[in-house]
Amino acid sequence: MKPAEAVVFVVDDDPAVREALCGLIRSVGLRAEAFASAQDFLNSPRPDAAACLVLDVRMPGLSGLDLQRELAGRIPIIFITGHGDIPMSVRAMKAGAAEFLPKPFRDQDLLDAIGQALERDQEARKERAALTEIRGRYDTLTAREREVAPLIVRGMLNKQAAAELGISEITVKVHRRNVMRKMKAGSLAELVRILEQLRPLHPQGKPTYT
Repeated sequence: MKPAEAVVFVVDDDPAVREALCGLIRSVGLRAEAFASAQDFLNSPRPDAAACLVLDVRMPGLSGLDLQRELAGRIPIIFITGHGDIPMSVRAMKAGAAEFLPKPFRDQDLLDAIGQALERDQEARKERAALTEIRGRYDTLTAREREVAPLIVRGMLNKQAAAELGISEITVKVHRRNVMRKMKAGSLAELVRILEQLRPLHPQGKPTYT
């Protein structure tokens, strides 16, 4: 099932190829937008929808691999090329390409790759939206609540957390209750799971919640 309002971007310097690819993509009910160069694509506004990029490797100006570096994984990329070689495909896949299809390829192979790429992007968008929502909850915590939260996650008792922070046990209980409510956590295990999604690791491996 294709994601709602999904769009497939086609970037190829050959007009005939662009037209053929867009025709194929539209034939299965997907929206397609074509660009003659990588720079044209970078300069264009993009809709807020699940998307993927069908990209030629060799083009004048910015190459497909150059564009891949510019996008830095923000959109799934399916590379197509008539000049590809193994080292090039390895570079593309290591950099996160969804697929690498040497010409000639079967129409169905491309459509399958597009379907998988759109699903991948839709899931990534859901994850980003969920993370943004969790960050919004975390931003409502007071400074003291942010100090209490990691101690709760570490399994400290209220008495231990109070001693660690130099505050009363009653105060810790209040902050703990507020943290659970604001983070919408029904249990300690759920709070741990939620905060894990926000935890960048300090170089020494110590968790920070910033």
